[in-house]
Amino acid sequence: MATHVSALKRARKSKRRELRNTAVESAFKTSAKKVLIAAEEKNLPAAKEALIKAISLIHKASSKKVIPKKTAARKISQLTKKVNALASKNI
Repeated sequence: MATHVSALKRARKSKRRELRNTAVESAFKTSAKKVLIAAEEKNLPAAKEALIKAISLIHKASSKKVIPKKTAARKISQLTKKVNALASKNI
């Protein structure tokens, strides 16, 4: 364990940051799963609605540097492709 005052403060800050980042990452992963579940059930309205929420949460995670920007772009692209494929099959 740290013994210097500054090291103790860094440890406290690190713990708070870890908790915040975990919450943000968990929220975006859950929203992505909701999109995938709706797409598997072939429920287009629910998938589109979940996609909009997921994109927002993924952008938020990226802006807070919880995940890298390119990872966020890739996740958004993958989810959008699934929903678009579902939409093209429903036409």
